[in-house]
Amino acid sequence: MRTEDDLATADVRPSPSPRRQARTAPAPELTPAPAPASTPDLPGCRPVPLRRHDLDTFEGRFEYWDGAAGTAWVMDPAGVAHEQPSERLVGFCALIAATRGSPIECLGSTGLELRDERGRRQKILQADQCVYVYPGRALIPRGGGIVVGEHDFPDVVLEVDHTTDVRRWKLGMYESWGFPEVWVEVPDQWSRSRARGRRPGLTIHVLEEGRYRESPVSLAFPDWRARAIHEALNEPEPTGWTHARLERVGRVLGEREGTGPDDHPLMRSLRDEGRAEGRAEGRVEGRIEGRAKLVRQMLVARGIAVSEGFPAGVPGLADAPEDVLVRAALACGGE
Repeated sequence: MRTEDDLATADVRPSPSPRRQARTAPAPELTPAPAPASTPDLPGCRPVPLRRHDLDTFEGRFEYWDGAAGTAWVMDPAGVAHEQPSERLVGFCALIAATRGSPIECLGSTGLELRDERGRRQKILQADQCVYVYPGRALIPRGGGIVVGEHDFPDVVLEVDHTTDVRRWKLGMYESWGFPEVWVEVPDQWSRSRARGRRPGLTIHVLEEGRYRESPVSLAFPDWRARAIHEALNEPEPTGWTHARLERVGRVLGEREGTGPDDHPLMRSLRDEGRAEGRAEGRVEGRIEGRAKLVRQMLVARGIAVSEGFPAGVPGLADAPEDVLVRAALACGGE
């Protein structure tokens, strides 16, 4: 019989996510990520003792936790350059969802957990952002972490390499566990402690036959290219160029789903409000045009010349009682 210690040190392999959708990746551009080594290589992190029963009360944030070692690899407190991209992505997903007409779920740095047959946590990865593009179809945890083999994988996992380098080890873990798409963002803002050779930019890794390949465009968010995503995540303020691309992505997704902005409660409310305002403005414009025509006809019937466009711009034309307009048109000597 295997003891608890045997189970803690066992090489537990994850079972595939039961509802993960198969997706066709584009042709590979670079070599796949190397298989993860047994010893974590997490630059920018420091190992700290953390036993399994202390996980739920641990208030810090870690990149990786290993139950057999009783150790968490913890980052130093993160600054704006590290936190902003993941927060920006949440806002962009909300805009895409509004255009598509159905929600997108962002779960932040929720733990990605590998458990043994007794349900005990064995290994935990923490990403910077986890995105479910189709939350209505996915089995998502409503408390606790995302358990490999129990919950559906996020459609996109974002890692921000401000001071870290996920290529050296963590990306290989995502690959071995089977996560379908990982974005690795290196912010424009420079850090003195940034890993050597890390240049600003965003790389999209998509899973193809169990290996990661670099792709210039996201599979989860069609038509959203890596370069455009990086620029959007690093703009001081989102530009019209960025908003146009978010709208395009949302419309492409909506065409696939048969949904649109009117299927989103807030967008539907705003559109209804806009239509009501348009109808009200149309009624006012129609009233003005009708009264202007009446005044012109009366002046012409009296033999009074009127200039082109008169009486456009006359104050009070829309609000004055018609009998007042008629008396004025009968009594005046000209425009």
